Amino acid sequence: MVVFAGDMNGHIGSSNVGYDVTHGGFGYGSRNADGTRILEFADGLNLVIWNTLFTKQEAKLVTYVAGPVKSTVYYIMVRQEDKAKVRNVKVISSEECVPKHKPLVMDMCFKATKTWHRKFEPRVCVWKLKGKKTCAEYRSMVGDKVEEANWKGLGVNDHCKQMKGIMMESAQDICGIGKRR
Repeated sequence: MVVFAGDMNGHIGSSNVGYDVTHGGFGYGSRNADGTRILEFADGLNLVIWNTLFTKQEAKLVTYVAGPVKSTVYYIMVRQEDKAKVRNVKVISSEECVPKHKPLVMDMCFKATKTWHRKFEPRVCVWKLKGKKTCAEYRSMVGDKVEEANWKGLGVNDHCKQMKGIMMESAQDICGIGKRR
């Protein structure tokens, strides 16, 4: 999702003439040269100026107030493709983020992403080793394989890897592998 927002220092006005796709027709005031540049920028990048799409009272449109001077200089622009995610854009008229400037907020709705389950990895049913008969069988098999193994010339790491392999192979043969639930 691409969002452009901020103080653009231009007035796009309430008329959407020439910019039907970009401007919703519910702005505030009149357009100036900087406002035309903002509209051309938005039109060139296939953006919609969301401040202009909702019918609002004057207090919910004006972002700059200095005595009798009122204007909209903050804009939120979102790509055309992301229209479905935006629910509302409004000015919080009771707050000031900077002297004379009112904050502009956007309500959005995002769909939760699908959670992917980890791929099933078969595991050895080691809980079966709690049984005396199974445990004795496992010990016997590991002992036999250790006696048969060639340990000469192995370093500590290789010795550990070979021992682990013997123990895992024996556990798989005796206990079996768990199935997916």
